[in-house]
Amino acid sequence: MSRQKSNYVPLVSAALLSSLSPFSPLTAEELVLEEILVTAQIRTESLQDVPVSVSAVSGSKLMEAGIDKIEDLQAYVPNLTMSETGIGTNIYIRGIGSGINQGFEQSTGMYIDGVSYGRAQLSRAPFLDLERVEVLRGPQNILFGKNSISGALSIITAKPSSEFEGSVTALYEPEHGEEIFDLVLNGGLTDNLSARLAYRSREMDGYMENIFSGDDEPGRDEETIRLAFALDVNENLDLSLKVEHGEFDVTGRQIEIVNEEPGANNLTYSQLLVAGFGADASVLNNEQDYKRTSNGDSSENETDSITFTANYALGEGTLTFITGLLEYEYDEVCDCDFTGATIFSLRSQEEYEQISQEIRFTSPVGETWEYIGGLYYQSSELVFNDRITLDSNSILPAAVNAGFAAFNITPGDLLVNTAVPREFTTDTDIYSAFLQATWNVRDDLRLTFGGRYTEEEKDGSRELTYTDLQGNELPFDYGSIFSAQPFGVDAVYGLVFKVDRHNLKDSRNEQAFSPSILVEYDINPDMMMYANISQGSKSGGFDARSNADPAGSPPEFPAAAAGFGYFPNVGTFEYEDEKATSFELGAKTTLMDGAAELNVALFYTEYEDLQVSIFDGTLGFNVGNAGEAETYGLELDGRWRVTESFTVSGSLAYLDFEFTDYAEGQCNFGETPNSPSGNNCDYKGRTNQYVADWSGSLTGNYFTTIGDSLTLSSSLDLIFTDDYNPTQTLDPGMDQDGYVKVNARIAISDINANWEVALIGKNLTDEEIMTYGNQTPLAGTSFDVASRYAFYERSKSVAVQGVYRF
Repeated sequence: MSRQKSNYVPLVSAALLSSLSPFSPLTAEELVLEEILVTAQIRTESLQDVPVSVSAVSGSKLMEAGIDKIEDLQAYVPNLTMSETGIGTNIYIRGIGSGINQGFEQSTGMYIDGVSYGRAQLSRAPFLDLERVEVLRGPQNILFGKNSISGALSIITAKPSSEFEGSVTALYEPEHGEEIFDLVLNGGLTDNLSARLAYRSREMDGYMENIFSGDDEPGRDEETIRLAFALDVNENLDLSLKVEHGEFDVTGRQIEIVNEEPGANNLTYSQLLVAGFGADASVLNNEQDYKRTSNGDSSENETDSITFTANYALGEGTLTFITGLLEYEYDEVCDCDFTGATIFSLRSQEEYEQISQEIRFTSPVGETWEYIGGLYYQSSELVFNDRITLDSNSILPAAVNAGFAAFNITPGDLLVNTAVPREFTTDTDIYSAFLQATWNVRDDLRLTFGGRYTEEEKDGSRELTYTDLQGNELPFDYGSIFSAQPFGVDAVYGLVFKVDRHNLKDSRNEQAFSPSILVEYDINPDMMMYANISQGSKSGGFDARSNADPAGSPPEFPAAAAGFGYFPNVGTFEYEDEKATSFELGAKTTLMDGAAELNVALFYTEYEDLQVSIFDGTLGFNVGNAGEAETYGLELDGRWRVTESFTVSGSLAYLDFEFTDYAEGQCNFGETPNSPSGNNCDYKGRTNQYVADWSGSLTGNYFTTIGDSLTLSSSLDLIFTDDYNPTQTLDPGMDQDGYVKVNARIAISDINANWEVALIGKNLTDEEIMTYGNQTPLAGTSFDVASRYAFYERSKSVAVQGVYRF
């Protein structure tokens, strides 16, 4: 995909680099930056000592910038992308992600207080009372688990302490009807027992108008509560327990139909639905304007988790036990034709349960050898159901009949009041052992060797059939050459939705070893360089969303059906593991006697058997292993305390991604297949979705006192990116232009920060930002016309926030 270079990229790059120039005369000791502590390598260390490309965002920055979830966080972390889709969630780091499929675990691992939250749906959950979020880029398979092949998000919640304190925070944004209320209470219950209570409630009307229903969308209703305890049993043992319950519900979607093209009859898809099948006139809105037309979407989510941690001083080292219990369920209704026309609806439900146990030993620091090693076990159960429904109001049967009018048959009638239910299950057990050892060769030279061995056992099943609306299974019927209605219900569903009945089961057992070698060298007390070679893997599994048997041979399929132009669809079920080999060279530098920092990382990663989820153009997603890809780039971030009151920070990233072997990719609508099978398109030489040449941010923070009792603080964030494509097929009709987005905050507080009132502005430049897009289901396959749908970020908003601390 070709891209036009944005003029602002070199300008902002120069501003960032020059602002951190070591030739600045400001070197006074009072301008030393506050140290950032992270646990990216399990131990608590300064960010400047960690040999990893990592971005850390503090809890205070999350609150001040109004960062409510991972989707908001991506603006401040280069090469991180998170987006919702119609039926799933994407998380990408450095151009690598898992795509849309409930059978996938994420390529970007997410961990909360050391417990893996690998399911994509959990990345939609709101943030609550966090100490910080750390984003580690590149394979993190040694300390953060086997599947973190593109990177890891480590989320650390605020911990209880003995000091009594609390806060109440409220936010109101009138344009989109957003209201947030946060409560935190913390303090000691006894001499050695502390507790912390955190609660959040958030409601929002939405920023898109559904002109079919008249509602604002997506409406949000979120509520989360967490109770944490910390017990100091004695000088050698401390225990902590965290219990959390959350609900986050969404009504409607931030989806619009955009960029339609007229078909052979000079009508667009929207015009066909209105003129040919009597759809509501609101369907004709097919341009990006924050207005949509839909029959109704919803998503109801509920999560529960318990985390128990024990730290025991064993000699001079620490033995740690982390037990995690996690479960969630969701119930979603998707108007997955994404129009206000009554075509079909898709309901999906998922239930997930997970238990995990990690035991690790961390040696003391300062010895010739330092090491972290342990054992890990995880068991999980997943049940996913979805159901396509066509009731008597659907216009699709009439549309199918119109296509066969010349043959005087009405096969569409067989679809009326029918459904296609599917159930997918997978049970997984993971056993692993890991060790990371550092040899302090000299005071200025360190070598680190790491490895993780994992064995994974997985059982999967998927069943799809056809029923009436009461759930009674319909008999097999592909039609008969002697019948006046030669197409049966199985043939019609196969033609229209590319689905075939099937019942599949299988088991997998795989082993993997992920090694790494790291060398660190201190050039001087203010500069550390590192080089790292690592290999990672992401386990294979089973496809939840394919709509047909991989063998292409549904039961009781008669050979005569081919005479009517119907052939069995070919789906997928099992996919293999994915492997990555990564090389990284980086430097962590402190400048101007501690007033500035500049960190840089160069990386190159090769991927083999890359797992991809390909939209079949209708409703299904077929999972496979794409072949090979390579990605390389540069990541740069820094801070400079210009004066006592003014600090500048920024980041800049360059990214290049290329498929080096991917013969069977999805074609765009109207694109001529050129793959070996003759059905798909060869992606060799193409980039991936979400890959922008340049991206980054520039932030200025300023504070000053007003008189003897007040403080004024302000921040300005410039978030920029080159153009990118948010579709899996790199559809040229869906390119997202580069932009500069502006966020800002200005606040007044008392001198002791007991209270604060602030204005928070997001997307003040009102950029129209597409986060995901694809072909409109059925438009191309059933109506032979180009239509696209897209998700859009929130438009400009300005909120008032009040904080009271005690």
